[in-house]
Amino acid sequence: MSCTYTYPPQIKKKKTKVEKTFWFINRDIKPVDLKTKSEYKGRVDYPSKKNGCLVRISDLRQSDSAQYQFRFITNQPGGHYTGSPGVTLTVTARPDLQVHVSRSSTCRNSNCVQVELRCHSNCRLPDNYKYTWFKNGQKIRSGTSSSYSTSFSSGDTISCAVKGYEMFSSPPAFAPTVPSVSFSPSGEIIEGSSVTLTCTSDANPPVTKYTWYKRGNNQPQSRGEGQQFVLSFINSSDSGSYSCVAENSLGLKMSEYVHIDVKCE
Repeated sequence: MSCTYTYPPQIKKKKTKVEKTFWFINRDIKPVDLKTKSEYKGRVDYPSKKNGCLVRISDLRQSDSAQYQFRFITNQPGGHYTGSPGVTLTVTARPDLQVHVSRSSTCRNSNCVQVELRCHSNCRLPDNYKYTWFKNGQKIRSGTSSSYSTSFSSGDTISCAVKGYEMFSSPPAFAPTVPSVSFSPSGEIIEGSSVTLTCTSDANPPVTKYTWYKRGNNQPQSRGEGQQFVLSFINSSDSGSYSCVAENSLGLKMSEYVHIDVKCE
């Protein structure tokens, strides 16, 4: 923020000398130099300029929203002067953007999905804002629409940003990564005991469905759903290889098989 000021070189033959200049917030009962306020410590700078009154506030915060005024003090009697009405600064929150999947369908070749995406913000943005879309880190589209339709393969990532603020893009949306399967207890498994298998996969949007399979006659057989699959009172017929499939609206991935060997007591 900046301003300029002038003053008479002398009053009643007394040479005028500026002894102090500073900015303050007009809501303060008494003008207090911003530099001395704890909430502005290390964030305020007054770049020198003759008869200029610049102030630079770094690391802006929403709490910095206020009306700022400049004040200078001279050696003259009553020589305290304040600029009016001041400068109003409004700091808005940085949009917290997310890519929402509003609709998806399988592509004709079944190796991808056709998706309708929307760049969603935690705060209301003006209608004339423009959005930039990125696919696999490359800019692919820019326009006023917050929605975007595209085909999406399992290895793709898509993110969005407000045009001009591309450094604050949304977290990328992506299909599930290859899941990993763990089971507990991890030691020797005895008939009659209980074993819990857990499927873990990273995805955005989060995984919405986990499906468990057991290999049988070289064909996977569905055994259940959920991130955890519990085999209670396990017996020798439960021995075999298990895998899980993690799925969200952008695709699905299958884990490698994990073998469970059930021993008799």
